[in-house]
Amino acid sequence: MTTTRRDLFRSTAFGAAAMQVPARRSTRPHILLLMADQFRGDCLGADGNQVIRTPHLDRLAAEGARFRCAYSSTPTCTPARSALLTGLSPWNHGMLQMIRMAARYPVEKPRALREAGYYTAMVGKNHYYPQRNAHGYQQMLVDESGRVETPDFRSDYRSWFWSLAPNLDPDATGLGWNDYRGRPYAIPEHLHPTAWIGQTAVKFIETYHRPEPMFLKVSFERPHSPYDPPERFWRMYADAPLPAAQCGKWAEKYRPRSGPEDDIWHGDVGAAQVRTSRQGYYGSISFVDEQIGRILESLAKRRLLEETLIVFLSDHGDMTGDQHLWRKSYAYEPSARIPLLVRWPAGLLSAKRGQALRQTVELRDILPTFLDAAGATERPELDGRSLLRLIDGKAREWRSYLDLEHGICYSPQNHWNALTDGREKYIYHAYDGTEQFFDLERDPQELHDLAGDAAAAARVREWRNRMIAHLEPRGEEYVRNGRLIPRPQNMPTSPHFPEQRRGAN
Repeated sequence: MTTTRRDLFRSTAFGAAAMQVPARRSTRPHILLLMADQFRGDCLGADGNQVIRTPHLDRLAAEGARFRCAYSSTPTCTPARSALLTGLSPWNHGMLQMIRMAARYPVEKPRALREAGYYTAMVGKNHYYPQRNAHGYQQMLVDESGRVETPDFRSDYRSWFWSLAPNLDPDATGLGWNDYRGRPYAIPEHLHPTAWIGQTAVKFIETYHRPEPMFLKVSFERPHSPYDPPERFWRMYADAPLPAAQCGKWAEKYRPRSGPEDDIWHGDVGAAQVRTSRQGYYGSISFVDEQIGRILESLAKRRLLEETLIVFLSDHGDMTGDQHLWRKSYAYEPSARIPLLVRWPAGLLSAKRGQALRQTVELRDILPTFLDAAGATERPELDGRSLLRLIDGKAREWRSYLDLEHGICYSPQNHWNALTDGREKYIYHAYDGTEQFFDLERDPQELHDLAGDAAAAARVREWRNRMIAHLEPRGEEYVRNGRLIPRPQNMPTSPHFPEQRRGAN
């Protein structure tokens, strides 16, 4: 008998208990932010992916709202997390590429929620600097998965790992942090960082008895490479019809390898290797989904499901070989489009569940959403807007399109500004002033660059004018005499960055 995603979900205690909880009693909901690192927007069953197994995330989409055009405006780790932390656009939070986050911003999500009366806690990855800079969190259980281990810092996960397995190597699988290769996790599954994050979050929920509503952020490092799921998740996709890499003719320049190492940012490594990489990537996603199911089950067992606003998202996507590109930092859909799901507790909204909304939304919208849910009396001026109003049909004139940008990453040629409404996308490459234009409705995989197509010239000109209007307030470095100006020099920060300093990760 064939088992469907819905059957898999209903077999859990969460699926059963969800039908038994009463209506929400509290005037202010608990808030649970579920986050995965480098998770492509098209790697959800709810998004139409027929291969990926994400039953718990699919159920969140069915019982809430899914945003089909959700993006990360600056799609690398630290600037994306700055947008999530501050509720601001790239120019206004100041990080235009991947550098160290500032030690403090004028408005910060955990600090704002703490001031609104919440107990603020997080489990997993923050990518803050220093690593234990709380930004308002009252409790932090941190895992940076060995990214930074110094005499002054060891992650809570690593300490836990060595307390259980003092003679094992947490990096025994042998894959680097930005490695394109994939293979099964080499040591027992219960020691995997994904398992630790899930179990720690479950324990937090099971033992939470404070009088304040909780704000809990649970941030998984995976499916970010290393693509190292446990053996059972590796086998799950051994014979699956994984999608092949999609590469337009315009991407031929990326076919040669960018270098001899395994952390390349572009290169054709062959169809077999792409499949192996995606086997590990898909397995990592399903492992994260299983842990999310355990977290949701713990809420249901404590009868907190209808007391909790749940948001799932990622900081950015992962090219995984599309356009012969790897990793992130690009304006293209696999890198910039993210999953974004919102499930609200009974009584918070009267909106229809199972919505799939087409408005462009972004990480900057999360802080305003949480402040709205919290009933915060202090509402700072932010670039983002509350998604609850949009879900409930009460948002007046949502943004027509979204701005994206990234300073130099990997190479001076990878430096761009973009605009999209989820249906079309315009990209301006700052290094040499070249343009790209994609019709996302007809060409969602961005195989056909229409920037030089005479039939699309009027649309390209319309989007170019929008970009001019967007960048003109920044001055003549960006727009001069009504024209976009190439910027081959690096611009890692805007004048709004709280700490004007040079830095790189």
